[in-house]
Amino acid sequence: MELIRQIEVNIDYILMLVAKYKDSNCKDKDILTTIDKAINSSLELRSKKDLIERFIEQVNISTEVDKDWKVFLNENKENDIDKLIKEENLKEEEARRFIENSFRDGLMKTTGTDIDRIMPPVSRFASNSRTIKKQTIIDKLLAFFEKYFGLV
Repeated sequence: MELIRQIEVNIDYILMLVAKYKDSNCKDKDILTTIDKAINSSLELRSKKDLIERFIEQVNISTEVDKDWKVFLNENKENDIDKLIKEENLKEEEARRFIENSFRDGLMKTTGTDIDRIMPPVSRFASNSRTIKKQTIIDKLLAFFEKYFGLV
């Protein structure tokens, strides 16, 4: 635990530990415990824990950690974007542009008309259902952003 307090826990540190785990022929369970503690100690990485754990599950002795992490990350990000767009029936091109701009700017703007532009048509007369739908979309977009921001 002392080491975790002294080092800023970031994804590079976690990937270094994953590489160590791979070098141990995926047998050193102490490294997995250290990774878990490191993720839990970092506010920045907690939202990314599931993603990191799924990557570690597929690590084997032939894994090239840095290269395979990038491939894994991009595949998962694309799958999550596709799933979000389909689930919420978002306008695909506008939604992708909105997400891309959010990563570029380092924040997701949930005020203004940006969210309205990516939303599917909803009757303006059923204002309560539109508000609920908009909030659901915002919550999902923010969760997506938190999960991938700083990684891609």
